[in-house]
Amino acid sequence: MSAGYWNSPELTFYSGGSVSMGYDAMLAHYKKGYQSEGAEMGQLEFSAIEIQPLGAYAQLARGHWKLTYGAKPSVGGLFSLVFEHLPEGWRIVHDHTSVEAPPK
Repeated sequence: MSAGYWNSPELTFYSGGSVSMGYDAMLAHYKKGYQSEGAEMGQLEFSAIEIQPLGAYAQLARGHWKLTYGAKPSVGGLFSLVFEHLPEGWRIVHDHTSVEAPPK
């Protein structure tokens, strides 16, 4: 999962109303949500993906995501990722993920 992210303290990760700076903070966020006791990984799906070039060495990807669990309700929302072509290849340098409110 983490191999696609820029391993840098300058990586920005916006999720759940909070901002994390750096690769280590992003990795800690994922581990807390998906590898802590009682956490369920779920099945992640993406849809309505759009890719927009931002120049020769950067691209914006955006769309919808949905995480389906076995024992609890599914969640989903919107995402936008900024990719940059770095010496190690294409990496996510900014991740912004929002969760849609559940239906009432």
